[in-house]
Amino acid sequence: MKQLPSSNRLTQENGDIDFTRTLGILIDHKWVIISITSLFAIIGVIYALLATPIYQADALVQIEDDQQNVNPLNEVTSLLGKEPPSESEIEIIRSRMVLGRAVDILNLDLVVEPKQVPLVGGFLNRHGVERPTFVTDWNHAKVASLPVVSGMLDWLGVDTSEFSFDWGYIWAGETIDVKAMPVSDEYLDKAFTLQVLDSQRYRLIHDELPIGEGQVGVDEEFLNGNVGLTVAEINAPPGATFELMHLRRLRAINNLRESLVITERGQETGILSWMLTGADSEQAMTTLSTVADIYVAQNIQRQSEEARKSLDFLDSQVPAVHDELRAAEDKLNTYRTERDSVDLSMETSSILERMVNLESQLNELQFAEAEISRRFTPSHPTYAALLEKKSQLNKEKANLESKVNSLPQTQQEILRMQRDVEVNQEIYVALRNKVQEMQIAEASTVGNVRILDMAEVYPEPVAPGKKFIVLVATMLGGMVSVGGVLLHAAFNRGIETPDELEHLDMPVYATVPLSEDQQKLNRFIRRENGRNDTITAGLLAKRNPTDVSVEALRGLRTSLHFAMLDSADNRILVTGPSPGIGKSFVTVNLAAVCAQAGQRVLIIDGDMRKGHLHSVFGTRPDGGLSDILSDRQPVQDMIRTADGMDYLHYIARGAAPPNPAELLDTARFTELLEFVDQHYDLVIIDSPPILAVTDAAIIGKHVSTTLLVARFQLNSVKEIDLARRRLETAGVKVKGAILNAMERKAATAYGYGYYNYAYK
Repeated sequence: MKQLPSSNRLTQENGDIDFTRTLGILIDHKWVIISITSLFAIIGVIYALLATPIYQADALVQIEDDQQNVNPLNEVTSLLGKEPPSESEIEIIRSRMVLGRAVDILNLDLVVEPKQVPLVGGFLNRHGVERPTFVTDWNHAKVASLPVVSGMLDWLGVDTSEFSFDWGYIWAGETIDVKAMPVSDEYLDKAFTLQVLDSQRYRLIHDELPIGEGQVGVDEEFLNGNVGLTVAEINAPPGATFELMHLRRLRAINNLRESLVITERGQETGILSWMLTGADSEQAMTTLSTVADIYVAQNIQRQSEEARKSLDFLDSQVPAVHDELRAAEDKLNTYRTERDSVDLSMETSSILERMVNLESQLNELQFAEAEISRRFTPSHPTYAALLEKKSQLNKEKANLESKVNSLPQTQQEILRMQRDVEVNQEIYVALRNKVQEMQIAEASTVGNVRILDMAEVYPEPVAPGKKFIVLVATMLGGMVSVGGVLLHAAFNRGIETPDELEHLDMPVYATVPLSEDQQKLNRFIRRENGRNDTITAGLLAKRNPTDVSVEALRGLRTSLHFAMLDSADNRILVTGPSPGIGKSFVTVNLAAVCAQAGQRVLIIDGDMRKGHLHSVFGTRPDGGLSDILSDRQPVQDMIRTADGMDYLHYIARGAAPPNPAELLDTARFTELLEFVDQHYDLVIIDSPPILAVTDAAIIGKHVSTTLLVARFQLNSVKEIDLARRRLETAGVKVKGAILNAMERKAATAYGYGYYNYAYK
């Protein structure tokens, strides 16, 4: 047996992609592709119109360098490095310390959502569509005035006195003002429904159960005080409903953090760009302004606290330094009095000056160390650098001390005492000056943060991008449609060319084009199993003899004339692998063109289960083959003549028997065929599908010419081969095949195709 042709329609025999055929498939299914793409585009347009617009507010903030800080201790803390970089400031802004304060001020943990018309409610409200008049009229009218509706609602147990035809939906201009909703922990993140009763009263519902009513402007309590609610104003008609929820504070902070984006412009510029997105443009701008104000205020407070701490430290040092200065002066005066005012030499004075400078630097470093120790550990690089500088100064001090030790005793004592006095005096004066400067700094602290651009919101929404959504939806629709078409073509194993049948060593006697006129004649019937089937109704060869399908059957008639020259009888069996492939159409129209040529032709409907050959001639199936084989009716009485065609006769299927296969396998069927052989030039039998039942195999034993019908793009090569082998197993040789319902398509135009031409 020859190898069956490949079932993949998109590849050539060498395995390469057949681009010509692929293009043809897309052209054949262009309307499917256009329809699906258009559907996706329409969905994209609808989504773009109905999606909630997202607005963006932005602000610009500058973090100034620490050199602009007015804290006087910066002179002695220069080793501390710069202020925290922008990344640190960004994290401060996004912290709960800042955002949590904004949540508390603006009640962002309180969610009030109106119940809107599904899908389109937001669109209608955004475009200012107010409550329709007829809806308002229905709300104020009692349903009881309509007896039929009232009766139905009463039967369903609905209280018509409270029935509202708009189901509590909110329209444009309808709002409520909720000032506060304190709840206990167990009711956090729980949904409540507020239903408006009138302009001053409302009902609160939880878990679909009313939990109480409240008044506007009154601090109400529900559920034993676990839920509080203060409604300041109601601007909505009775029946309007709103969803309320008190979020956990941390959840509200995280929601705000997710919508806030902070980036630095450039590198180490200290200029931060703030962006906040939200569905409410006014709320987005207000929220961003509030966060900026809170951040600036905390920055000023932080700077002021730093100045306050430094001032406290200086205040604690001034008395001690003053006491040391007094003690040093007294000691020097006493010594001079005792030694009769000993003066210092020039060399000793120079040493004294150097020692005073060193002591001054060491004292400044000591102040700096006291400041830095509150922020860093000794292992920190900044702290380590300070300690290293302090060590170097101590070494220089030790060198000077060695020089002092080489001086005369009196000079040494005077030098040391004079040093103590001058050092303490310099330190004391410096501290007094710094105290005054720090007092000024504390009073005039402005922080190192400046708002360059106040928060403003873009007038147009930044999302969703309508053009982008429509473009993406259209592209997605195109890809889905093209992919679906190509995927279907890749797995479509239906026969498309006669070559595929000839690969099975099965001659193709005819390729019958799909007839548009016959499709108009066909009608649908509903089977007992609920399936809809298409049946042949009307004789195309009689109604339109010039149809291309009829011309193809005339060619089949000629081919059969020569093919049956050596046949033992004049019987033809028309069968196929599956139902719905057009066997009956081929049978009746082949018989018609043979009758039009002057032959006496008899058609036998061999499908006693679901045969509908009688529908072609507009009669009923009663009285036919099953009645003949059951010996209920004689053959002559069951043969009917087609209207307007004297040479064409037919036998309907008759009443559906319980055992059609057993009736066919009887001597009565053989006698029937022998009888009709004597009275007709050609007998054509339409049988059930061979892969469904065995009737065709039984009939084929009595017929010398068997034709197998395959439908274009429906029956696969494997189905045809299996049908032929099943017939051959039963001893029935298939004479040839008929490829039915051929369509002229771009995918097959370059191939074998079919050659039928209109000739008028």
